[in-house]
Amino acid sequence: MKNKLLAQCVMTLTFLLVSFIVVAQTKVLKGKVVDETQGPLAGATIKVKGGTAATTTDTEGSFTFTIPSEAKTLEVSFIGYTLKEVPIVGNDITVALEPSAGQGLDEVVVIGYGTARKKDLTGSMVTIGAKNFNKGIMTSPDQLIQGKTPGVMVINNTGQPGGSTTVRIRGNSSIRASNNPLFVLDGVPMSGNSPLPEGRGGFSSDRGNPLTYLNPGDIASMDILKDASATAIYGSRGANGVVIISTKRGKVGQPEVSVGASAGVSTMREYPDVLDAARFREALKYYTPSEVANADFGGNEDAFKAITRKAITQNYYADVAGGTEYGKYRLSGGYLNQNGIIRGSQLKKYTANFNGNFRFLENKRLGLDFAVFLTQMDNKYAPINAMVGSEGNVISQALQWNPTRPLRDDQGNLTFVSSTTRNPLTSIDAFKDLATTNTMVINLAPYYKITDDLEYRFIYSAMRQTGNREGMYRAGLIDPSAVNNEQAFISNNGETNLQMTHMLSYNKQINSDWSVNAVAGYEYLDYNYNNNISFGGGFRYMGLDYFDYLQYTPVSTREISSYRSPTNQLQSLFLRGGFNYLDRYLLTATVRRDGSTKFGSNNKYAMFPSLAVAWNVNQEEFLKSTGIFDQLKVRVGWGKTGNQEFPSGASLNRLVFGNQSVSQANYGNPDLKWETSTTINAGIDFGIWGNRLYGSIDYFNKKTTDALFEQTLAQPAPAGRIWVNLDGEIVNKGVEVALTGTIIKNDNWTWDLTGNATFLKNSVSGLVGYYETGALRGQGFSGVLGQRMVNGQPLNVWYLADYQGIDPQTGMSMYRGQDGSISTANDPAINKFYMHSPNPTTLLGISTNVSYKQFSLAANMNGAFGHYLFNNTAATTLGLSNLSSRNIGSAFFNTAVKESTSNSAAPSTRFLEKGDYLKMANLTLSYRVGNVGRTLKNLNVSLTGQNLFIITKYTGFDPEVNTDGATNGIPSLGIEYLPYPPARNILLGVNFSL
Repeated sequence: MKNKLLAQCVMTLTFLLVSFIVVAQTKVLKGKVVDETQGPLAGATIKVKGGTAATTTDTEGSFTFTIPSEAKTLEVSFIGYTLKEVPIVGNDITVALEPSAGQGLDEVVVIGYGTARKKDLTGSMVTIGAKNFNKGIMTSPDQLIQGKTPGVMVINNTGQPGGSTTVRIRGNSSIRASNNPLFVLDGVPMSGNSPLPEGRGGFSSDRGNPLTYLNPGDIASMDILKDASATAIYGSRGANGVVIISTKRGKVGQPEVSVGASAGVSTMREYPDVLDAARFREALKYYTPSEVANADFGGNEDAFKAITRKAITQNYYADVAGGTEYGKYRLSGGYLNQNGIIRGSQLKKYTANFNGNFRFLENKRLGLDFAVFLTQMDNKYAPINAMVGSEGNVISQALQWNPTRPLRDDQGNLTFVSSTTRNPLTSIDAFKDLATTNTMVINLAPYYKITDDLEYRFIYSAMRQTGNREGMYRAGLIDPSAVNNEQAFISNNGETNLQMTHMLSYNKQINSDWSVNAVAGYEYLDYNYNNNISFGGGFRYMGLDYFDYLQYTPVSTREISSYRSPTNQLQSLFLRGGFNYLDRYLLTATVRRDGSTKFGSNNKYAMFPSLAVAWNVNQEEFLKSTGIFDQLKVRVGWGKTGNQEFPSGASLNRLVFGNQSVSQANYGNPDLKWETSTTINAGIDFGIWGNRLYGSIDYFNKKTTDALFEQTLAQPAPAGRIWVNLDGEIVNKGVEVALTGTIIKNDNWTWDLTGNATFLKNSVSGLVGYYETGALRGQGFSGVLGQRMVNGQPLNVWYLADYQGIDPQTGMSMYRGQDGSISTANDPAINKFYMHSPNPTTLLGISTNVSYKQFSLAANMNGAFGHYLFNNTAATTLGLSNLSSRNIGSAFFNTAVKESTSNSAAPSTRFLEKGDYLKMANLTLSYRVGNVGRTLKNLNVSLTGQNLFIITKYTGFDPEVNTDGATNGIPSLGIEYLPYPPARNILLGVNFSL
């Protein structure tokens, strides 16, 4: 008994001694992390440099944890802020973090299904913060990043308010499937569909931008993932790159109200170069002197100025944000009223966003993030349809209007010429085109921190979009004989998307040398789309909108159709692991297994792996001692991604319903498999002189195989179409360079300059035969296609007749023949050649910010070079054949060689122009007033000019254009045909907080 008691005493003394030693070797450190305004930062990470001890701040920005007594330095980081190293002095520390400039090398950024320090990244990605977004009238997020980063091309297809854009990351890589990147909103992948229903007939053909429902004022940052090692976590949707949109969140503290407002005017940047009345009379005398008496009406009219206007835009925005120890919240609302520069066009947009972050339990390990986005857009459209032929649209009618003929008679009535020569103001009156779209996104994400290193998160999101479009056509205004056959339609779209994601995240500092992070998850996505349209004719105008009483129409004129997409579901498992050794050697491995209902029964599932390594060379002793580099990292990555952006049900036998009939439209293919892109990426990130100069250089090579394509069954098979995987491959390769420098930085002056350039090359090989697209339209161009997908050429290579000038003897066009001859006898429909590419070989972006005391000036330019555009507007709208009844383009009035008015246009290189341009996208001068009294805080006044000027030799409206010329689903690129013209915008803005 005594021995047992003695043993217990010894054990107790030993335990106390060990505890004393441990306590003597550790100490408790507490503190607080704040932002640049001294507001608390909840969720900031505090880590002992070179050690394993780490913690995060609570909702008040405070932290308490035990550290080794010999610890000397802390590393403090937070998303959107620069990592800061802080010496440990005392037992209570306050750390103030500074916002990152958006390119900082120590910035914490959002990656797929998680976050990471930028210095720990192994893939190719770029983060753009709100302070570096483009300024001006921005209706969608993609416009915010135009020209801001290498490898990303953003084209505004149209000047229509809220109109569509073309976004490409590292070029085109697919023949038939979509080339658009995947957009992810706070972890929710978007479908990429626009809720705007299609029009019918001569109504506007632009489907709008599917991202317009987002308010740019709600966006905090955008992270662009470019190579496969960065995007493979998104598997079958990552082939074209990923753009992660992160929205603004609430902060702990008293409620703060922020208000912003702007108003401005939009005008035509420059009017098209057609003949004025005086020059038109000269042209009549020169080309058609016998018709002068019948073609000169004595007036002086500018029809294009008549259909345009100075358009007023108003934009208002406000939010309130705050929080307590129990949670944070943010509520915002916005209103945009943008009138288009073409009469009759307008966009009204109403947005609301509410999000919150809550933490529960005493240990605050249980949390909930949620967000709700609500948007309604009301559109009015001008009748600018790109699918028109010889009748044209309001743009061509204004361009061709005889400038000597008044648009109105002496009584003020619109002039009527004929049903084929239309008064453009009459066309605006004849079409009434209204649309209302509604979008709701709900995102719920409960999570539980199982241990300090392991967290489980469940994401549930639902997106519901609806679109209603109503149109009526006053045919009697265009053609009095059709006064009893006027038309109307109602079109509706609906889309519901659901997401469920289960995710485990693990982050552990194993010891002073090793740290690991990992994420594993399961995801289920479901997309459901439907539409219907009702049409009727036989109206006679009675003062009411026709679409409100379609039942009035004769049964024989009515048309009705409806559609619901086949099942479109995606189930996925994904895993990513990252390893960091000594802060020098980094490894990231990712794999995702996707299963999709779109593919054949034999190939529903596919694996998408990636592997990337990086070396922080500047951490090596041999480089540290030189003091040259603040950052020098070498990256190499490889990975596979997929593309499933093609119609659901494509692998199945599909039937379509007609009027009391059923026919087979698609034949099933059980072997249909995933289109796959394999990418190799090598890059260098560097920073010198205290990061006053930093940048990156990347080389990439992306090869796409098993291209998805819909083809017509060859005889003697039954008539119909089938989806297949094509032989061959598409290669995109190039080099990206980004460089940022702080030229001046002192107490009064700061000057930063950023430039980025991308050098691209793509080609097609291994195809069997060729595939045509690029529909060219207008008088004499019926059924004409100008582009091909063919071996040994870039995607969408131009295939046109080679124009060799005007024969001075006959006034007719000469073309090169297959035998090399040059003659007017060479038929341009037969003698065609591969001539140039619509794909830019160089993309350029330039941004600069200059500040002096309270003044600042920000300028952003973007450009594209090495590509050719087809000026379809000039080819079929402005030629000499218009004379004498219609106007012509000034370029066609050439007295050096007299062209014949009977010389018809042909799809040739005559209308193929270099698309090189450099555009002053936006220029903003602002003055920071600061606090005014005790009420207004951070008052700022700004003046912004947008689309101010462009340097180009292209003769069309704007080289930044992409009229839809897709054929059989094969996309086109580089066509301009009667587009809604771009506007120059001048805006005065003010913002402040309360």
